[in-house]
Amino acid sequence: MEQQDYQKIASAIRLSILEMIYNSKSSHIGSAFSIVDLLVCLYFNVMSVNLDDRCAIERDLFILSKGHAATALYATLCQRGYFASKELEKYGESGTKLSGHVIKDCLPGIEVSAGSLGHGLPIAAGMALAAKLDNRRNQVFCLMGDGECNEGSVWEAAIFAGHHQLGNLFAIIDFNNQQGMGRSDEILNLSEMGQAWEGFGWEVQTVDGHNHLEIIKAFANFSTVKPKVLIAKTVKGKGVAWMEDKIEWHYKSPTEDQYQEAKNILTANL
Repeated sequence: MEQQDYQKIASAIRLSILEMIYNSKSSHIGSAFSIVDLLVCLYFNVMSVNLDDRCAIERDLFILSKGHAATALYATLCQRGYFASKELEKYGESGTKLSGHVIKDCLPGIEVSAGSLGHGLPIAAGMALAAKLDNRRNQVFCLMGDGECNEGSVWEAAIFAGHHQLGNLFAIIDFNNQQGMGRSDEILNLSEMGQAWEGFGWEVQTVDGHNHLEIIKAFANFSTVKPKVLIAKTVKGKGVAWMEDKIEWHYKSPTEDQYQEAKNILTANL
């Protein structure tokens, strides 16, 4: 696939996210837009995906630890063919399983419930260790936010994974330098976190989190028996210029005018 093909898929996913969030009058559109390009690379290139046997024992496993970006994962799974687009229309409805944070098995492909930050990597490390002990070929991917790395449980899991040389474990950090109450580097500066991961026995690469070919190349270049971490420099709200790097889009839902303007921008990129 060419870069432009990935970009079109990403625009279609962002359009679905916009629809879900606008129709439900919910939040976290900035957080969801931030990770779309990472999800596109994972589901359309990096991960082993078998739509004919989605419960295969040796399938690759994905955990969205920053569970508040649920709409991005729902839309990506839909775009990849896990389920029909009509399922997304249920997002945010009373009684629906498609909540603002991912719930295990609410849709095909949702492996783990998430939302309480800092839990995803410990679960992923356990899954990776189990696969290693059973001599299975599963690879486990866990996507976290940079603000989430303020949680001590992240670093406990990092130490554990490094000690056990979980080479089948991949952490992806959505490093958009924003979190719920402000800029990450002002709340708790982890701008040099790559050194910390290396110190705990991880292989580290840093990429532009919106450059699909660079992301894919980085995954292909991981080469050791160590657990791996991809630090992806991203922009909150990526894809709609007036949302980009604005903390308010952690919380706001678009007005009708904003929805129409964003829809026009994203549709033009399809």
